[in-house]
Amino acid sequence: MRCAPNFIRSPAFFWLLALLSTGVSLGETNDPAILTLERIITKDEFKPQEWGPARWLKDGSGYTTLEKSAVIKDARDVVRVEPETGQSEVLVAAADLIPSGKKEPLKIEDYAWSDDTRKLLIFTNRKRVWRRETRGDYWVWDRKQRQLHILGGKAPASTLMFAQFSPDGTRVAYVSQNNLYVQSLETWKITALTHDGSETIINGTSDWVYEEEFGLRNGFRWSPDQQHIAYWQFNTTAVPEFKLINYTDSLYPKVTSYGYPKVGQTNSACRVGVVSAAGGPTRWFLPEVDSRNNYIPQMEWAKDSQRVFFQRINREQNTNQVLVGNIRSGRVDVNLTERDDAWVDVREGWDWAQGGRRFLWLSERDGWNHLYSADAGGAALTLLTPGDYDVLQIVAIDEVLGCVYFIASPDKATERYLFRAPLDGGGWAERMTPAGSAGCHSYDASPDGKWAFHTFSRFGVPPVTDLVRLSDHLSFRTLADNAVLKGKLADLKLGRTEFFRVAISNRVELDGWCIFPPDFDPARKYPVLFHVYGEPAGTTVVDRWGGGNYLWHSLLAQRGYVVMSVDNRGTPAPRGREWRKSIYRQIGILASEEQANAVSEILKDREYLDPKRVGVWGWSGGGSMSLNAIFRHPDLYQTAMAVAFVANQRYYDTVYQERYMSLPDKNPDGFRDGSPITFASQLKGNLLLVYGTGDDNCHFQNCEALVNELVRHNKKFSLMTYPNRTHAISEGENTKRHLYETLTRYLEENLPATPGPSPIQLPVQH
Repeated sequence: MRCAPNFIRSPAFFWLLALLSTGVSLGETNDPAILTLERIITKDEFKPQEWGPARWLKDGSGYTTLEKSAVIKDARDVVRVEPETGQSEVLVAAADLIPSGKKEPLKIEDYAWSDDTRKLLIFTNRKRVWRRETRGDYWVWDRKQRQLHILGGKAPASTLMFAQFSPDGTRVAYVSQNNLYVQSLETWKITALTHDGSETIINGTSDWVYEEEFGLRNGFRWSPDQQHIAYWQFNTTAVPEFKLINYTDSLYPKVTSYGYPKVGQTNSACRVGVVSAAGGPTRWFLPEVDSRNNYIPQMEWAKDSQRVFFQRINREQNTNQVLVGNIRSGRVDVNLTERDDAWVDVREGWDWAQGGRRFLWLSERDGWNHLYSADAGGAALTLLTPGDYDVLQIVAIDEVLGCVYFIASPDKATERYLFRAPLDGGGWAERMTPAGSAGCHSYDASPDGKWAFHTFSRFGVPPVTDLVRLSDHLSFRTLADNAVLKGKLADLKLGRTEFFRVAISNRVELDGWCIFPPDFDPARKYPVLFHVYGEPAGTTVVDRWGGGNYLWHSLLAQRGYVVMSVDNRGTPAPRGREWRKSIYRQIGILASEEQANAVSEILKDREYLDPKRVGVWGWSGGGSMSLNAIFRHPDLYQTAMAVAFVANQRYYDTVYQERYMSLPDKNPDGFRDGSPITFASQLKGNLLLVYGTGDDNCHFQNCEALVNELVRHNKKFSLMTYPNRTHAISEGENTKRHLYETLTRYLEENLPATPGPSPIQLPVQH
């Protein structure tokens, strides 16, 4: 029998009827000064201005971008722009990209040029492969012959991946269904370079864990002389499989199974080989170590096309060797070795100098993340960036000026600026970002290091992108000013924000930010909500535009909450090796302790915060941190909201968890004490768990295991599950809106902005 929920029979129901009769809304309003989830999510009113995607031409003579077609509605032309003058011309019109027999042009979802810009490669009809949409259809437009061709022959639709022109633009290589192919752009003949691709043998792309943790998706490289292709191969045969169950898309459940190596389990066997671009046998660089207990996360050709450089990291990830493989003999030599008592980071990409005789290398060997120049023949490293600061990212190399551009922030860990240093190591770094522009700056540089798309933003200030000349940081034109978004933000009634540091001991200060309610009154008592992450994969306290999270936090501030975030040690802030690696073997332990200490100090210093109304929320690692906070410090936190969390560190993958925790048999206490589930029995406050049942990254298994433990200890909690949603919990109509409505409602019910019982108790799934 259907019954009305108890809510309708409650006194709050009659209060609600009176409220509705006055025309007052429960969260939605037409007031342009007030934020609502409808405005933020459903209407997407605060979406930054779109520009691009832009592509630098290889010779540095200009760039191309996509602009609205003046002829075909909802279509875009590919336009070339000369950097200095801004003069533009349409290189490929939308009308050029209409396939035979079709009425509409291809939807350009990504594109790439041949080196001579004669041919354009278009990616369209893309489909998801785990976290990214990396398979689809590829078409080639030949500007000279004015012909449009689809690649792949009779391959099924949306099965091609990572198509790349050969250096001379006469062929394209791609992956389809775990095999590697080359197709001629003159005869359209397709040559299979591998034949053994299957569900367990993966050629030219990666397995799940390499894609997730090393960012490896495109798994092959053309040699500079275009005679060979080097590629990764993965054998997942012995990797334990995880199963995802879809209950809602058909009458009976559908099961998806894939190799997922959890902590302590068997990895894929990984190797790198070289094959002729014309076809033939592969020469493998045979390892002298166990290929399932060592990783190869990076690989690139030397400029001479005779050698392949790759990084090999051991299972514990405390040693990284740069290896050089000779494609003729198969011999492998060690170029350099990086070691650390904790873990070593993978050096992403390869930056060559002096015609390939040297390459740039980032290392923490002196206690700071510094930039070095390494001899490709194996000589000693030359330090390029001396000083007590960290280099965060290489932006570009200018061989003519003899310098390297990089991102650093020596004075404030929350900001990011452009610097340059001599390539010969004979001088000190010079700041290029102009003074008076506090915040975060990022750069997408031209291949010759002369120009860059420069994007600048601050906390609460949307990004502005302009074109700058790197040698003097002179701005030539604004590409995206976000004036419309700035106007909308100016109309909002927002409280002030601040960045601060909180001392949790005589030697440790943590960075944080705070968003205040618009009508802040220091004589009042306010609830405070902490947003956490706290693990080595990310940082929350950075002075840049925060997008959706910033807007939602500002919405909460408008409703009477003080919102804060603090970065504990172990997060990847530019504060030195000791800061970052102090968390080794104690994920979940050190961070939750330092977060709690910071909260305690903040409550002491800020009397306007109510110590009886302290909340915490986070996603993924932040979800785990939220659980550790309320379980391990039940008298400090009253409410926690944990999204897509890891409850037991033994349930997560090998690469990430073992990197920071060591192997489970070497650190059993750490794995136990860092896992929230260990302390679930200590829960006292309000807890909301949110999960997507189709999460291939942090499995729903985590949620069910924690639910069992909470039930075993008779703990009250709330649970919201989203069927078949992934780690992003974004799939399906209205999902994101519903999720944030759930979080907002739960917070208002259990950590009310006004002390005392909440006037409305909307139902939450239990």
